[in-house]
Amino acid sequence: MNWGNKLLLTFLVFAAGMGFLVYRSVTTNFELVEKDYYKEELRFQQQIDGTREANNLSSAVTLLQNETGIHLQLPAEMKAKTVTGEVWFYCAYNEKKDKKFVLQTDQEAFQSFTLREVEPGNYTVKINWKDGSKNYYSEKQLTVL
Repeated sequence: MNWGNKLLLTFLVFAAGMGFLVYRSVTTNFELVEKDYYKEELRFQQQIDGTREANNLSSAVTLLQNETGIHLQLPAEMKAKTVTGEVWFYCAYNEKKDKKFVLQTDQEAFQSFTLREVEPGNYTVKINWKDGSKNYYSEKQLTVL
């Protein structure tokens, strides 16, 4: 094989490699954490304030999983109060697993979720609630089996 054929072969291999890299970059799915990233950034101060308020409570939010489901317990100060808010099971690696639920606690500030409602995976559970005058926010890590 002469030097001209070797040079041509080198260019062809380079072109094929570049073509493969362009194909991979076009077909790669880049998911953002939030579709409205900038709007969420503006609400971040509310999240900071809510975390500070939640840290001032007597106990932290507890999140437990057993064979019957996932159980959420708000701090004792929330018992017998009308609480509104949402619970977001956020899966960082797969947007399709994300689930948002309306926070509907009973008189004991307790709420359960069935295992059918949440797919197995690693989640950051973001709990945002309001007891009338104050906003609270808490995050917990959870692995659903």
